[in-house]
Amino acid sequence: MSRTRSAGLVALVALLVVALVATAAVVVLVRRPLPQTSGELVLAGLSGPVQVLRDDRGVPTVVADDPEDLFRAQGFVHAQDRFFQMDLRRHVTAGRLAELVGDAPEAVEADVVVRTLGWRRVAEEELPLLAPETRTYLQAYADGVNAYVDGRSPGELSAAYTALGVRGDLPPVEAWTPVDSLAWLKAMAWSLRANYDEELARAAAYGAVGDVALVEQLFPSPTAADAPPVVLGPGDTTPAAATRPADGPLPAADPEAAVAAALADPSAPVAATGRAAASVTAVLDRYAGLGAGGADGLGSNAWAVAGTHTESGAPMLAGDPHLAVSFPSTWSQVHLRCRERSAACPFDVAGFSFAGMPGVVVGRTPEVAWSLTNTGADVSDLFLERVRDGSALVAGEEVPLETRTETIEVAGADPVAITVRSSGHGPLLSDAVPALAAAGRRAPVPETAPAAGDAGYAVALRWTALTPGRSMDAVFALGAVTGWEDFREAASLLEVPGQTLVYADTTRVGYQVTGSVPVRQRGTGLGQQDGTWPRPGWDPAYDWAGTVPFEDLPSAVDPADGLVVSANQQATADGPALSQDLDQGYRAARIRAALEAQVSEGRPITVEDMAALQGDDVDPFAEVLVPALLSAPLPSGDGTTAEQRDFTREATALLRGWDGSTPPDSAAAAYYYAVWSNVLRLTFADQLPDVAQPSGGSRWYTVVGRLLEDPDSPWWDDATTPAVVETRDQVLGRALVDARLELTAKLGADPQEWQWGRLHRLTLRNQVLGTDGVPAPVRSLFTAGPVELGGSGSVVDATSWDARRGYDVVALPSLRMVVDMGDADAGRWVDVAGVSEHPWSGHRTDQLETYAEGGSFPWAFTPEGVAAAARDELTLVPRPQG
Repeated sequence: MSRTRSAGLVALVALLVVALVATAAVVVLVRRPLPQTSGELVLAGLSGPVQVLRDDRGVPTVVADDPEDLFRAQGFVHAQDRFFQMDLRRHVTAGRLAELVGDAPEAVEADVVVRTLGWRRVAEEELPLLAPETRTYLQAYADGVNAYVDGRSPGELSAAYTALGVRGDLPPVEAWTPVDSLAWLKAMAWSLRANYDEELARAAAYGAVGDVALVEQLFPSPTAADAPPVVLGPGDTTPAAATRPADGPLPAADPEAAVAAALADPSAPVAATGRAAASVTAVLDRYAGLGAGGADGLGSNAWAVAGTHTESGAPMLAGDPHLAVSFPSTWSQVHLRCRERSAACPFDVAGFSFAGMPGVVVGRTPEVAWSLTNTGADVSDLFLERVRDGSALVAGEEVPLETRTETIEVAGADPVAITVRSSGHGPLLSDAVPALAAAGRRAPVPETAPAAGDAGYAVALRWTALTPGRSMDAVFALGAVTGWEDFREAASLLEVPGQTLVYADTTRVGYQVTGSVPVRQRGTGLGQQDGTWPRPGWDPAYDWAGTVPFEDLPSAVDPADGLVVSANQQATADGPALSQDLDQGYRAARIRAALEAQVSEGRPITVEDMAALQGDDVDPFAEVLVPALLSAPLPSGDGTTAEQRDFTREATALLRGWDGSTPPDSAAAAYYYAVWSNVLRLTFADQLPDVAQPSGGSRWYTVVGRLLEDPDSPWWDDATTPAVVETRDQVLGRALVDARLELTAKLGADPQEWQWGRLHRLTLRNQVLGTDGVPAPVRSLFTAGPVELGGSGSVVDATSWDARRGYDVVALPSLRMVVDMGDADAGRWVDVAGVSEHPWSGHRTDQLETYAEGGSFPWAFTPEGVAAAARDELTLVPRPQG
């Protein structure tokens, strides 16, 4: 079987280029899927007429008399705008990506991982657990999708099918089902899976350096003393986020965790297996359109301000979840309203939905607004399993593994059959992910561990998302909330993924942490009670002991200072951390400090102030790193000439007096981040495998901030030069020189002409047809940009980049919204791109320019405001009787 992309997408889209040489033919094929947005259409199954009003950007407001009609119409509208995205998502979540896109190795790899995890199997088990009305709404949504799809050829649904269908072996478009919608929740949970990557990186790093204490230095665990909790209590203050990373001693190894040397396997280099694992994770994130795109610090910002501090006298809320770059964008704006709101039809909810799933995930009702941030709760653990003859060792007994065979259909190639094995802890993911197999050979284990054998230990994944739950009930419950009590009741249903919901109503602000969070037994083994390291699966002392009751999860309403700030930091000052791998708190401290400053000055906070704070681009770590850089001597004894040092000083002059702001036109920001990238490379590339290499986010700010206080740390030393021991100052000086040379090649010889945005660019690419290898005439229909952006991963304007792979934006605020609970039509919102996926639609990218400039659009919510903003009106009517 061919495993090259040229045997897949490249060949087939090349045929498309030949077939569509005539411009007129391209126009016809691309315009054909554009939906009807005005007039009247019949929608089978409706009990009465439904209005679909669209504003200047094509954002729909759906108005119905009946909740089933409401969600049936939402399914119809989603299919009008985004059906290919929906179909792609269900192929990803079912492990059927190769069936759609062909014989691309990364697609087959993704399918193997998803089949091993069993996302769709779990979704199928969840459906009967849901409330009856939830199942009814899911079916109504599916019926609406199918009503749009029925009678339309693939080419009439999306131009993407026209491109893919050139092969002639495109699978038929299947009917939408409720399980297709539920399975998307598994993709969300995977993307927000907390410390899976850190746990894997710990094992890989240990395999490389063989020292637990050194590895622990790479994973500092923030406390509430390091960063402000979500709500301040008596005695809590906002920390000085810029200087705190250098505070405190370097972490030492737990004496109880002195473990045996790693099981070495010279035939399997760690770096090579690390790259294989990273590719699988990256492709899942890419096709799902939710993950961090390989960047450290996936998260979000959300905050609420009490009415005592606002211009309107009512609470305000702001939110901007951070997700991987995706095109079409991850979210789809919508307003769902019952004409007469009642117990029978309780919905008047607007905000951001997922195409393929009914309801609104982030948004507002007339009485309540909410946004969400990832709690970072550690909801997964890797378990090392001693497997022999089809059984795993558990408490001294051999327990047979569960097995099943999965067949992956591959368009244009032979099917691939795999055997999925599971222990009592979960699927043996090491069978599908090479780096996990390497971790099974190299992870530290107790001295009393049973012998692993030549292949090492198998690695199972225990993850709360693999237990069927009722999270879909929460989506509909949130869409009908009217106050704090029913908001908390709705939040209690959101088991996976766990989130921090920031709340505002007409008089109060608050927050609630949600999710199924495992309880780990207390013990002295390495990572036993905090889940930071792979765990011995043969020892029941490492098993989970239930989950944290919802009543014990952090929550607060009406804080004394009237401020709620959530940016993935630890939630409370005195409660236990939900994870040891939380965000380090730079964004949270910056947001809270800005709000506190305005409150102390007595200036009422406005919608415009909230929106401006979302675009804050100051990098707080510059206060730590820049002084160290400016005091570091430039290289002199390694052949670097005086002329080269003068050449470098032209660039370092940019950093003197720089305020840390990172707009697109900043020369100082361009140099600063180039230096930062080189500091990370020079410090860690020689000792860490690829899967553990620094991506440059907040964790690495803290790591390097602490190392700056230890100039002779072994991390500074270059392991490839055993005869020379490098120190901090040598690394910093060399980074200054190397960054100067790098930007000279990329941006020109004059540092004053450099611009951060020329490096830090956002390109929107369709996950299938906008990628490299697709011929340019086709690719151009499924890409947008590039546009130049400011910001960076650990600033409030969190436009993340991955220091391992360049400066392009890989994750970003996937939406921005601001709500004023005192004026329902004063809100603001913006999406990264637009509501439509169709290349010829005016609403495919009509929000991108405003987004890139840090702007947003008016968000009409009241019936009067929506009517005034409407530009198109489509009436959906029931099929005539008889």
